[in-house]
Amino acid sequence: MSNKWNLAQVPAQPGRVAVVTGANIGLGYETALELARKDLTVMLACRNVSKAEAAKARIVQAYPSAKVECLPLDLSSLRSVREFAADFRQQHEKLDLLINNAGIMMPPQAVSADGFELQLATNYLGHFALTGLLLPLLVATPGSRVVSVSSLSYKWAEIDFADLQAKKGYSRRKAYGQSKRACLVFAYELQRRLAAAGYGTQSVAAHPGLAKTNLDQYFPALIRPLGSLFLQPAAQGALPLLHAALAPTIQGGEFIGPDGFQQMRGQPVRVDSDGNSKDPRVAARLWQASEELTKCLYLNGAGDN
Repeated sequence: MSNKWNLAQVPAQPGRVAVVTGANIGLGYETALELARKDLTVMLACRNVSKAEAAKARIVQAYPSAKVECLPLDLSSLRSVREFAADFRQQHEKLDLLINNAGIMMPPQAVSADGFELQLATNYLGHFALTGLLLPLLVATPGSRVVSVSSLSYKWAEIDFADLQAKKGYSRRKAYGQSKRACLVFAYELQRRLAAAGYGTQSVAAHPGLAKTNLDQYFPALIRPLGSLFLQPAAQGALPLLHAALAPTIQGGEFIGPDGFQQMRGQPVRVDSDGNSKDPRVAARLWQASEELTKCLYLNGAGDN
């Protein structure tokens, strides 16, 4: 398959169902829009329901036959994650694609409703729990995939198991990097565990390169306008996510990103990551910590949920 993958290569896929978290804006919106264009039923899983409904209206306006649904999901709240999963399972008997996209970037220090560092809670722990709660639908759906959205910023930090909640000195940058590394480590480990359990569901990681999204909302006002000078549009940044979700040649455990200089922009291809992100010992420790924090146990040899 050519590195110049494009959406025109992807046929319509009616009957398939996708969940996209954070789908009202940025990468999530662009991903949901293109999935809807391919005739998938797309669930917009968003913290703000009114914004989700507005995004749904824009998608339907662009593609009148789109099948788009909305449900509230606040990934920083485990209660909200459980409620979303229960509601989704009531409405759907299958799940082909779970796109774990939603995130926040470098906000002021804060903790979630469950007492977790906010970036770790929103970007990673909520998605860990969501994946586990939707796992029965995923593994029962042939050809299903989980796409975990990481970032080049995973390089900013390793996972600090001695201070996972950043209580000993908060760095917005380090906390964000840790959360995105956790997403990447999780994607690799999820594939290992799915394969070990004999499931066909694939776990794939993706990153957008440098893309202009709403994640810069906490940047200084003087810096934000500079983004448009060197960041690629959100629609371009969404291509690695769509490639990971739809390309027929994808294998579980792959990491998809742009093919340009230092993976900052370009067309989606398979990329590599550092040794720490692929270390099974780090992954096992993260998985155990995630289960302890979320109380969501799956793929651990004791049952799926």
